[in-house]
Amino acid sequence: MQPSNPAFTLSNPDGLYDPRSNGYSHVAEVTPGTRLLFIAGQGGEDANGNLPPNFAQQARQALTNLATALASKGASLAQVFKLTLLIVDHDEERLRTWVMEANRIWAQGRQPVCTLIPVPRLALQGMLIEIDAVAAG
Repeated sequence: MQPSNPAFTLSNPDGLYDPRSNGYSHVAEVTPGTRLLFIAGQGGEDANGNLPPNFAQQARQALTNLATALASKGASLAQVFKLTLLIVDHDEERLRTWVMEANRIWAQGRQPVCTLIPVPRLALQGMLIEIDAVAAG
């Protein structure tokens, strides 16, 4: 068992490899009656629609955009328990960059469950990452 939030618990069961070095947990259990927020995919564009030129900057901006969407409903990144990542031209370097950015936000044992999907292209030309999230609380 990992540390928990009153709205959900994250865990990494025995018998599965330890995913923390790749920036995620295996299982999230949501407490019954908890309010859920479903956040549409957030990319690396700023409020004016400008995209930074590199993956690390876009990942950081996408997380900032996710935080802004959550804050509009009185929530925070600490309440995120599920992510889906879409990454253009995914490779090990981009994975390491993502893990570094995710670890700035979520401490060991508090990393959301996550599915990473490599894709050839996203909605906007030059867009390198999109983050879809579910939050509880």
